[in-house]
Amino acid sequence: MNKLRRIDKRLLTILLIVFVQMVGAAMILPILPRYARTEFNMTPQVITLLNTAFFAAQFVAGPYLGRLSDKYGRVPVLIASQIGTVISFLMIALAPGAIILFLARIVDGITGGNIIVAQAYITDVTPRERRTESLGYVFAVFGLGFIIGPLLGGILEAAFGPRIPYIFASLAALAVVILTWLTLDETLTAEQRAANRQYRRGGIGPLDVLRNGPLALILVVAFFGQFALGLLQATFALFGEDVLLAGRDPRTISIGISILLAIVGVGQFITQAFLLRPALRRFDEARLVIIGLVSRTIGLFIFAALTTVFFGALGSLLFAIGMGLMMPPLQSLSTQTVADELRGGVLGVYQSTISLSIIFSTAISGTLYAINPTGPYWVGAGLSLLVFLPAILLVRQQDTLLTASPAPKNQ
Repeated sequence: MNKLRRIDKRLLTILLIVFVQMVGAAMILPILPRYARTEFNMTPQVITLLNTAFFAAQFVAGPYLGRLSDKYGRVPVLIASQIGTVISFLMIALAPGAIILFLARIVDGITGGNIIVAQAYITDVTPRERRTESLGYVFAVFGLGFIIGPLLGGILEAAFGPRIPYIFASLAALAVVILTWLTLDETLTAEQRAANRQYRRGGIGPLDVLRNGPLALILVVAFFGQFALGLLQATFALFGEDVLLAGRDPRTISIGISILLAIVGVGQFITQAFLLRPALRRFDEARLVIIGLVSRTIGLFIFAALTTVFFGALGSLLFAIGMGLMMPPLQSLSTQTVADELRGGVLGVYQSTISLSIIFSTAISGTLYAINPTGPYWVGAGLSLLVFLPAILLVRQQDTLLTASPAPKNQ
C-alpha cells in the first residue's frame, strides 16, 4: 500500500486506461485469424496480411501522432486515437466481406497511437532515472490485459459466436474514451506545447536517426528483436488450431488458444511485477536487453521443435518473460537519446520501427506457415540469434548513451 501511495496518481490513471484498452485489444487475438478463415474463407497467406495492414498504417501514422501530442497535448490525441479503435472493432463485428476487415485494421492502425501517447504521458510524469520502471508498469498492465482479454474473447466466441467479442471490444474501447475524457489531466502546459511547436518543426527524421548513433543502434535491436513477435502474432491462432490442438472440437480449440495466449499475459505480468525492478538494481538497461533476448530465443526454439500443448505453454511463458525484460529498457533508452522536447516524437519513431518490423514479418508469415506451420518459429529463432550482435554493441555504448542527451529536467 505504501508503494501505491508513492506512485503518481496520473500514472495510476493512465495505467488503468491502458489496461481497459489492452483487454479490448487482446480479446480479438485468439479469434480474428479463425474468424477470417471460417467466415470469409481466407487463406493463411491473406489472413496474416490483416496484421500487415494494421502495422503498415501505424508505421505511417505513428511519428505524426507522437509529434502531435508534443505540440497539442497528450489527452486530445489520446481520445482521438481511441475513437478510431471503437470504430474499427465495430467494422469487424459488422463486416459483410473481407475488404471491410482490411479497412477496419487500417483505421485502427492510423489512429492506433494510443499506446504511443500513453507512453509519452508516462515519460512526462516520471523522472528520467525511473522511466524504465514506470514503462515496466505499462508492460505489467499489458500482461494483465493479455490474461483477461484472450480468455474473455475465447469464452465469448464459444458461447455466442465469432462476432460478439468484437462488440464487447468496441464497448471496452468506448469506456476508455470516456475514462480518458473524465479523469485524465493534461501533462503539457500551454507554454510547453507552444515551445514544442517551435522546437525542431521537422521532428525526428531519418537523417536525425543516422546522426544519433545510440538511437540508431536501439532501433536496429528493436526492429530485429520484434520480427519474431510479428511471425508469432500473425500465425499463433492458426498454429494452435492446426498443430498444438489438432483434432480437438472447436470450443476446446477456442478456449485452448485463449489459455495459451493468457499465459503470455501471465509471463509479462510476473516479469514486470516481480522481476524487472530487482533486475534493474543488478544490471544496467542494455544488459537487460541481452537477458530478455536469451529468454525470447529459447521460447521460439521450443515453439519450433516441441509442438505439444505443454511445451507451447512453456514457450509462451519464456517468450513473454523475454519481451518483458527487453522492451521497457529499450524504450527508456530511446527517450534518453534526444532532448525532452522530442520525447513523444522519439517514441513515435520507435513505435514506427516496431511497426515496420511487424509489417515485413507478418507479410511473409503466411507464406512461411503455408510451407510448414513451424516455419515462422524457426525463422524467428534464427533472427533472434542474429540480433545478439547489435545488442552487445549497445551494451558497449551504454556510457555513451547515458550522456547523449542533456541532463534531465526537474519533473
